[in-house]
This record gives sequence, C-alpha cells and structure tokens, in this order.
Amino acid sequence: MPRIHKREDEQAFAADLVARGWVTVARRRGEVVGFLARDGAEVVALYVAHSARGQGVGTALLARAKRRSPRLALWTFQFNRAAQAFYAAQGFREVARTGGAGNDEKLPDIRYQWERHR
Repeated sequence: MPRIHKREDEQAFAADLVARGWVTVARRRGEVVGFLARDGAEVVALYVAHSARGQGVGTALLARAKRRSPRLALWTFQFNRAAQAFYAAQGFREVARTGGAGNDEKLPDIRYQWERHR
C-alpha cells in the first residue's frame, strides 16, 4: 500500500489514540506485538506484528473489545483478503462496500459489523 501520511503525522495520530484511552496493547515477553484502538463501537485500528500473526493476538484483542461492547464495526480494504477472512472467522459480517472515496487512501474498502447474540 502506498504511504500517504508522513511518519510524524502517523505518530501524532497514534499518540492521540493513546491519549484518548482508546488503545489496548498486546505484549509478549515485554514487547508490543499488537494493538487495537476503538472509539466506542468503532474499531479504528487493529494491528498485529508480522512475527506474531497466526498466534491468537488479533483474536485476543478483538475478544476483549467484544466483552466491552455489544457491537463493533470497522473498515478494511478490499485487497486485504487475509483481514476479510479473519473478520469473518471472528463473527463479523460484511454490510457495505465502497470505491474508497471516503478514506484517505482512496482505495476500495469494506464495512464489517459484529453484534453480540443475546
């Protein structure tokens, strides 16, 4: 994916997420291996280090978010097939697709939602 934001802008964005208390961090042996940031029901970001993928880190981060909210929603890019498979396996359902006009990258994306079953 092309870099469209300067590194300092990305760092400021991340610092803002942390300052708002939106971030849950996953650590392994003292090293950060992933994080999930959310604003209420909106998952703003979910990242897992390449070295930790496939080891349950993303699942654990989402499980914690699910315990704290009866519903979650997020966007992912259409080209990111691994994310699509992951979210489907986590019980999210696709609710919309766009051509990307609403995101900074201008790349086609998909909206997913999850709701706790009563």
